Amino acid sequence: MHRTALFLLLAFATGLAQAQTQELPKRKSGLWEITRTTTRTEGRAILTSWCIDEKTDNALAQLAEGLPNEACKVSQLRRDGEQLIVDATCTLGRERVVGRTHATIKGRFDSAYRVESKSSYDPPMRGKSEGTAILDAKWLGACKAGQKPGDVVLGKAKDKVATDTGSSSPHTGKQPLWSKQRDKSTPPAYAPPASAPPASATPSGPAK
Repeated sequence: MHRTALFLLLAFATGLAQAQTQELPKRKSGLWEITRTTTRTEGRAILTSWCIDEKTDNALAQLAEGLPNEACKVSQLRRDGEQLIVDATCTLGRERVVGRTHATIKGRFDSAYRVESKSSYDPPMRGKSEGTAILDAKWLGACKAGQKPGDVVLGKAKDKVATDTGSSSPHTGKQPLWSKQRDKSTPPAYAPPASAPPASATPSGPAK
């Protein structure tokens, strides 16, 4: 009798877990813009646009770093007032780093939402054993012509205190991540103009 009851309890728990997995939130179909700021980006925001199909979407697939190749498996999902609390194990990058992540999600999956997460990495990722991430997502409308679900387009990045042109921050002096190395032959914008040669060095024309 006790074994039967235990078996039924385990079966119920397994079924409940599967139901929770099937009920993971899905984003509205269309083009989503996601701005990602993580410990690894050193305070710089990375902008991407994602073409989403609601039928196949998993809004919680990227929590630790918000990377396209990130895969998170949710172990706990619960609602706390206006927000969702998520615990997940995420696999990151080609190195297959395992990130154990705790995330808080606010907003709506049909218009805009925000994810704030903390993760521990095993093994350390780029020398860091812990990290934080903030993902801001907003729905822009239908996917663009030629795009199909799953397409990700990398946009420009800028420092949090930079201007909209993506210039370096006056406080950090760092260039945006998307910035290419400048041509060393090009003088910096702030270089003082070259001084005019002294009058004595100016060649004189033939005497008339």
